[in-house]
Amino acid sequence: MPDRRSLVRRARKIDRVLAETYPDARTELDFRTPFELLVATVLSAQTTDKRVNTVTPELFRRYPDAQALASADREDVERIVQPTGFFRAKTESILKLSQALVERYDGEVPGKLEELVTLPGVGRKTANVVLGDAFGIPGITVDTHFGRLARRFGWTTDKDPVKVEHEVGALFPRKDWTRLSHHLIWHGRRVCHARNPACGACTVARWCPSYGEGPTDPEKAAKLVRTEGRA
Repeated sequence: MPDRRSLVRRARKIDRVLAETYPDARTELDFRTPFELLVATVLSAQTTDKRVNTVTPELFRRYPDAQALASADREDVERIVQPTGFFRAKTESILKLSQALVERYDGEVPGKLEELVTLPGVGRKTANVVLGDAFGIPGITVDTHFGRLARRFGWTTDKDPVKVEHEVGALFPRKDWTRLSHHLIWHGRRVCHARNPACGACTVARWCPSYGEGPTDPEKAAKLVRTEGRA
């Protein structure tokens, strides 16, 4: 394990290079309001952002805010969100979520982590997505991609998302947390896959202690690179 100063320096170098690699990195969920992003993030569990984006236009056209969704017809919502999988459980979550917003916050999405995580179906990951992308409040989103890359880069050895969030957050200025999350998630979706990472096509390979887990030959690695995120 490198000393603290070297770890911080290497971590920030990796993030700078990823920022150059993915200058347009952002959430890949389509949304216009904090409420839309909150619901879309809940729907994104166990499916792709791309699939969520196919159902949310109709969902938000019929139920544009918390008040409308709180009193929505359950079967109609299930029909709309069915393509995202686990549609009954997800319908239950977003209906209860909307009802809680109406009852506790006058239908508005709160802009504080401690309030967001009290809502049905909302954990720290979802809360940090909403804070970072809808409110501009820095947060680290530890999804499966972020956790995997943080461990491969040697920034943490932990698998507990909350511990990963705090350990990685300590390596970076708070203002960079949201962008950092996007950089790692985009890289994880496109290059640094869970199985067979495209090491030979990785822009941060020279600073990665896990280099060689996947093919290092540039041609073989290039075939593994995805042009857009899938999950």
